[in-house]
Amino acid sequence: MAAVVAKPAAVFGCRSRVAGGVCFLGEQVVLHAAGAGCLRLHIEQKRHKFIPGTEGSRGVRALAVSPDRRYLALSEAVAEQPVLTVYELPPGPARRRRTLSAAELPAREAVSLAFSPDGRYLAAATAPPEGQLTYWLWEKQRLLAAVRVEAPGSGVCQVSFSPQDSAQVCTTGNGFFKLFNYIEGTLKQMNLQKGEPQNYLCHAWLSKEEVICGTDTGKLILFQTGQLHWETSVEYKKAPRELEEDVTAEHESSYDVSCGLASKDKHSQQDSLPQISAVAAYSKGFACSSSPGVVLLFEKTKEKEMYKEIQEIWLPQDLYSSDPEESSRQDIICICFSPSEETMVVHTNKNQLYMFTMFSTDLMKEKAAYFVYLNFPLHSASITGLDICVWKPILATCSLDRSVRIWNYKMNTLELCKEYREEAYTVSLHPTGLFCLVGFSDKLRFISLLYEDMHVFKEFAVRKCRECSFSNGGHLFAAVNGNVIQVYSSNTFENINNLKGHSGKIYAVKWSADDGKLFSCDTHGAVYEWNLLTGKRDSECVLKSCIYSSIAVSSDARIVFAVGSDQTLKEISESLVQHEVPAFGVVYTAVAVSHSGHMVFVGTSLGTIRAMKYPLPLKDFNEYQAHTGAVTKMSITNDDLFLLTASEDGSIFIWKVYDKGDGITKWKKEVKYAEEVLIMRSDMEEKTQAMLDLQIRVKELQMENDYRLCLKDMSCNEKIRELEENFTQEIGSLKTEYQILQAEKEKQELQHQLQLSELMNKQAMEVQQLESDSNQKLLMANEKYEKLQVKYQRMQEEYEKQFYDLEESRSKAVKELTADYEEKLHEKSILLKEVQEDKRQLLQAHEEIEKEIEDDDDQEIQEIIYKYERQLTEEKESNLQLKGDIGVLNKRVS
Repeated sequence: MAAVVAKPAAVFGCRSRVAGGVCFLGEQVVLHAAGAGCLRLHIEQKRHKFIPGTEGSRGVRALAVSPDRRYLALSEAVAEQPVLTVYELPPGPARRRRTLSAAELPAREAVSLAFSPDGRYLAAATAPPEGQLTYWLWEKQRLLAAVRVEAPGSGVCQVSFSPQDSAQVCTTGNGFFKLFNYIEGTLKQMNLQKGEPQNYLCHAWLSKEEVICGTDTGKLILFQTGQLHWETSVEYKKAPRELEEDVTAEHESSYDVSCGLASKDKHSQQDSLPQISAVAAYSKGFACSSSPGVVLLFEKTKEKEMYKEIQEIWLPQDLYSSDPEESSRQDIICICFSPSEETMVVHTNKNQLYMFTMFSTDLMKEKAAYFVYLNFPLHSASITGLDICVWKPILATCSLDRSVRIWNYKMNTLELCKEYREEAYTVSLHPTGLFCLVGFSDKLRFISLLYEDMHVFKEFAVRKCRECSFSNGGHLFAAVNGNVIQVYSSNTFENINNLKGHSGKIYAVKWSADDGKLFSCDTHGAVYEWNLLTGKRDSECVLKSCIYSSIAVSSDARIVFAVGSDQTLKEISESLVQHEVPAFGVVYTAVAVSHSGHMVFVGTSLGTIRAMKYPLPLKDFNEYQAHTGAVTKMSITNDDLFLLTASEDGSIFIWKVYDKGDGITKWKKEVKYAEEVLIMRSDMEEKTQAMLDLQIRVKELQMENDYRLCLKDMSCNEKIRELEENFTQEIGSLKTEYQILQAEKEKQELQHQLQLSELMNKQAMEVQQLESDSNQKLLMANEKYEKLQVKYQRMQEEYEKQFYDLEESRSKAVKELTADYEEKLHEKSILLKEVQEDKRQLLQAHEEIEKEIEDDDDQEIQEIIYKYERQLTEEKESNLQLKGDIGVLNKRVS
């Protein structure tokens, strides 16, 4: 049977608390942890490429990218076992290259990774207090060295390589800063820690010898070759908006003392100790985060203060948040720069990504600047609801982060976002895409999706509504109120029906294609089919041992697919379970079926997605790594081209659905989506009035500009006339001056010609005199040379005679020395022979003595053996006699 294939087309989500959780692969390509793997995101083109983790992965704990951006290292947990994997990052899909493991190491998960500058080595650090630093030649899967890093307590641990030395490794944590050098197969510590231990939260290399570290008390400490070189403390920062509020509060406190005290209490909670949670180096200095929501830029100076703060960059307030100030006070846990250092990206503890354009710092006069979202705000908590519509390529999600978001899965964008004061449990989109239902902890709200906002149109007194759904026609909607399903009219908002019968919590409600039936499931194992005309159950299937979590209905409403706590996928028809597919060790948490009825998708408690063909097979399915938390919601678009999944980890996956046999699933006709949007009359009137005001302002500015231009033209014309007159006078005076200079030039040329002829005659006479002098000097030099030549020959003959005499004396001395040494050598040879003869005689005597000792030992051993054998024989005889006596005694006793 041909299997169904699903490929990730887009991922909306970011995993927090990942060491090195965001980095650049190119000038416009960012990689960050998402779901159970990593996401490659092109910032401008909005292209998504998902890199799934190892099969069975529970999420990425740490990641690192090589300096040449060709390789990616991931630290994961698979079935409670740590896994260290290196991927190759070609332009296409990532390929797994190596999996690193060593039997001699304890099974502990790496919390920090780093590649060497040449990309050949990989360093990995496990968490203290029993920390381990390992040094790998990853291409050959060989562990080169490992060293235990003792630490007084637990906390954040980080490892990194020197930017220019592949043998030098730095690791920091709670109470330790250590530099290691790889020498002869071992990691040797280079520095000795002095002073009081600090809790180092992060560090970065500034050069080959300099490392900047940040502590939990707001200190920046610079080490040079392992020794403390510079230290400074960073104050806790307040956002510029908060400082303005403080000034306003102080001003008002002069009139109202109680107001001032209240303001003081409000801000005293925010004034806490700073801590350096992230640091990153760039060419001019480094960037660090000292307080929630802010990054400080430091540049190097030539003064005593080696680095000076030059810029504050703040997270923006989320205008759609119920508490905008709180949204800008997120902890920044990772900072990275693009290769050209034009862009900085930060990652926060609430799964958000922000970017900042660095060259704008040169143009800004103000000290404070602001980040912008890398793409758009993401969910930071478990997603509880997901739904799609027919008219538009959008999906709606809600989350425990109290937000409702509208996404465009064709353009990979976020269209609307709004945060409320209550948690949102469920969401349903109207088929037109212009309205949605959201179940909050206090009420059920009918919301209009406006062009730039969400407007609550109607509220219903349904508390903690955890499931709601619009009918396919959009004229009705169902909402769960306790154990009752309430059906309302979307036009009149009247409660037209109440479906009662469930005894447990209702977890899912689905409509039939013709809106004539409603299907539901609960925690007591009941799956009901409701007839909306009569308000009664048409069929039911109850299995009390199962807690159902999700159902899906076929397009003809004859088959219901249900999943729950019993680890099976059930096919229910005619009130009976017709078929069951086991989950093989996991729990199915969500299910969806295509409109064609040929494809079934299920989500598991481990976050994986399984794709199956219908009729349901037993084992023939494809499983894909996606989320790290349980899949909460699944939905398939009406054209069966996209599968949408959401999870407890706050991530959303958009999958393209393929058929392995027929290729991509084809829809009967091309779908055209609606472009209409809603807008409030008041908003329209405000915009219209604003446009009129702007038009009037434009006309006024145009008239003002025309008047100014006219004045400028008049002024310019007057200046032009004055300049023309001045230039005419200057031209006349310059012409007269030119004529005078021309006459003077001709006069000077005549004088120069006379002087030149005189100089030529004088030079000819001087040349003749020089030639005669040179000839005379040459004759004198020749005579002197001949005399020297004769003297040289005479000296040569004398030196040859002396050399012959010396040679004869040397040869005579050599012969005498040779004879003397040969006589001495003969004497030594005779002495050596005598010594060798003495040695031979001594060895012979030693061998005779040794032989005699061995003979005596053998004789003594034979005597001892004979003695003990005789004793053994006597003992055996006595034992036999005793056994006989015992036997006699036993007979007497019996």
